[in-house]
Amino acid sequence: MSIKEHVPPQSRAPKEYELHVPVLLDATLDILQPKRGESYLDLTAGYGGHAEAFLEQTDNFTDSVLVDRDEYAIAHLQRFAERGIRLLQTDFVSAAHELIAEQKQFDIVVVDLGVSSPQLDQATRGFSFTKPGPLDMRMDRSQATSAETIVNTYSQETLMNIIMKYGEEKRGFARRIATGIVEQRPFSSTKQLADMIAHLHRGKWQRVHPATRTFQALRIEVNQELAQVEAILPLLPRLLHQNGRVGVISFHSLEDRPVKRFFKEQADAGFEAELFLLNKKPLDGATYDVHNPRSRSAKLRGAVKK
Repeated sequence: MSIKEHVPPQSRAPKEYELHVPVLLDATLDILQPKRGESYLDLTAGYGGHAEAFLEQTDNFTDSVLVDRDEYAIAHLQRFAERGIRLLQTDFVSAAHELIAEQKQFDIVVVDLGVSSPQLDQATRGFSFTKPGPLDMRMDRSQATSAETIVNTYSQETLMNIIMKYGEEKRGFARRIATGIVEQRPFSSTKQLADMIAHLHRGKWQRVHPATRTFQALRIEVNQELAQVEAILPLLPRLLHQNGRVGVISFHSLEDRPVKRFFKEQADAGFEAELFLLNKKPLDGATYDVHNPRSRSAKLRGAVKK
């Protein structure tokens, strides 16, 4: 994956991207304790909610880096570049390798694994079925594979396995969905796919739409999200100065599981540990960010490099 250090000329952040409430912001500040002069790396900078708060306290733009693979996010982050901060448009694993090769280390690293609110809210991105849009779901829209590619070309068995593995859907319903997709494709819109899944659902449903798990599974497959999580975790210590702190925010069990396992391995390593836990139990959005509905399932884990 190529790494871009510029804003594509035609990339402009739409107005709906202006309002974005960062998840677990106060908890993240409390646990990572930013200090004036410290360097900051945000591997999933999004629309700058966490970055704004951390950089306000560190006031160190020249040694800090913001990363995102979404072109609209990078356009929105241009306000930081104007103050001297470095922007990288790429996935966070590629960015980490690039920074490690440059022997860069930071005092604070933040990784927010969730899809940003603006991505969900903008119908043309195709992340959500609540608004009709194309079957896209690409965080990096320069990549070839989209949700439409997967739905219309993957085999029935592969689709079923993806829906079960990444959507944690029950086998029987996952099979019916995969069969329905193959029998009725091609699909081109989020509504078309969601309506088909809802029609296949046997029984009543109220709060959670029957297509929710399938859409999660497709998004994870499109963006290779879990592979990214597994790859970034062992790189985190190499990105930190001594006494540097890292915070990782996850949003569902598939994300949190490898993060929890990695931090537990560090906790159990004793004197050989590279990182020491800042909180034994994760800080959760339902407790620490009650006024932000997008924080409900969020979990924050922090560690320090000694």
